[in-house]
Amino acid sequence: MLSKKTKYGLKALTFLATQEGRVPVQISEIAQHENISQKFLESILLTLRKSGLLGSKKGKGGGYYLIKDPKDIPMTTVMRVLEGPIAMVPCVSLNFYEKCSDCPDEASCSVHKLMLQVRDSTLDVFRNNTLADLVP
Repeated sequence: MLSKKTKYGLKALTFLATQEGRVPVQISEIAQHENISQKFLESILLTLRKSGLLGSKKGKGGGYYLIKDPKDIPMTTVMRVLEGPIAMVPCVSLNFYEKCSDCPDEASCSVHKLMLQVRDSTLDVFRNNTLADLVP
């Protein structure tokens, strides 16, 4: 299940993607428009800023803004920043692979085989969508 952090992060990014000229938007405006707790949103936007998806400006007229064009922000990047590994189990992760301690042989593991398909299908959706695709 998608975490609230990821859901709210996607909503905030989509809101920022609708802003003309990538002008900074205050956290309070995003929180109010998207019905998100401002305190929780602050933490999410900080994560997105540290990952290089958002920029921020302090002081009067300050806030958060997209660094890149929405069409240049793939959902794979957003999901990995907010949610972590895309794979549901570590033994099929492309970027965070770990052998499962309870599995002696991945090649004959039924869970591994199924989760490879789930990962590949999920990646296919994320790779074929950008932030621009979420904008109404």
